[in-house]
Amino acid sequence: MAEITATPVKVGTGLPGPNSSQLQEIGTLELARALAERLAIAETDWHRLKSNRKARALEQAAAALVFLLKDNQEEALPRLEQAQSWLDGSISAPPCPTHGHNRDRKASQENH
Repeated sequence: MAEITATPVKVGTGLPGPNSSQLQEIGTLELARALAERLAIAETDWHRLKSNRKARALEQAAAALVFLLKDNQEEALPRLEQAQSWLDGSISAPPCPTHGHNRDRKASQENH
């Protein structure tokens, strides 16, 4: 079994490090919730990002982390599976119901 070692990661200028007093005051669940909220795709961005594999995987993985921290494995697992499916390309976004519906209706009317 491979040994896992923690290596410090430089996160960027101006950001508090993982041991800073600012982050120590915030609970892990609150941090995960903030991350999930930040990575959730907003309605205004839905059409632009609905097929973005990285954005969708990040959204699902962050939500899974929140459920794991709340000891809810039953909710975390499907979200982790969705994140993996977005990354490996085994799923894709369905067509927008409003756009697809109008297009299908027009095609149906043209055929009659």
